[in-house]
Amino acid sequence: MRAVGFRVNGGVEVLETLDLPDPVPTAGQVTVRVAFAGVNFAEIQHRRGEFGTPDGPGGVDVPGLEVAGTVAALGAGVSALEVGEPIAAYLPAFGGYSEVVAADTRFVRSLRTGAGEADLAEAAGLPCVFPTAFGVLKDAGRLRKGEDVLIHSAAGGVGSAAAQLARELGAARVYGTVGSVEKIPYAAVLGYDGVFLREGFAEPLAAVTGGRGVDLVLDPVGGPIREQSLTVLAPFGRLVAYGDLVPHQATFAPFCRTGPRQVAVGYGPRSLAGCILI
Repeated sequence: MRAVGFRVNGGVEVLETLDLPDPVPTAGQVTVRVAFAGVNFAEIQHRRGEFGTPDGPGGVDVPGLEVAGTVAALGAGVSALEVGEPIAAYLPAFGGYSEVVAADTRFVRSLRTGAGEADLAEAAGLPCVFPTAFGVLKDAGRLRKGEDVLIHSAAGGVGSAAAQLARELGAARVYGTVGSVEKIPYAAVLGYDGVFLREGFAEPLAAVTGGRGVDLVLDPVGGPIREQSLTVLAPFGRLVAYGDLVPHQATFAPFCRTGPRQVAVGYGPRSLAGCILI
């Protein structure tokens, strides 16, 4: 089968087309003939080496955390799915940038619904992004009904999902930031109450919140943005860090001018449990 992977860490130039053997499903697995694969920032981190050097078979790693396609073969003990069934799958060990990939059935869902089969292209962007968004909002962020939320990278995959899920979880107001003016119209249609440029976001956010700030910040950006985000937290507000687009050494004070703040770290596709630093 064809796949796209890398033998050494680095930029996009390390990606290469590979000819690999088709995987064989073990007990509790299916193999998936991939139609579409999601593209996530975690896969860039994977390629850059932030999760370690390539350690796959033959020293090759294949990115890809989420896919949609059809079941190609069943492993022992699998009876809830059938060959040819359309599915979406989350791949915690990566591997989705390939024609065929093995997936644990615990992370596989059928795309056959009462309204018909779900679209494969849309489904490929759900298995990693939406659970991550739910986790950073509910599990790590402890979002409560009536609270206000700020979501950095509002037009990204997790940001797009988090805006919608925050509403479902009862958030009062949902604000977002983006890295360029061109992304504001896209983010605006996702239901944000306000979308600001990430550079200098603190001032307009203070204006729309009357200086109170927000109860929860979701931050995949890092760097100076993370430090600025602490200044817009309301008393007893929380910040959930689940990525570092801009690596930067920061020091967090657990007690700040307007009251205690909390920082949750370590939540993402490679670490499915938040850790609260108080």
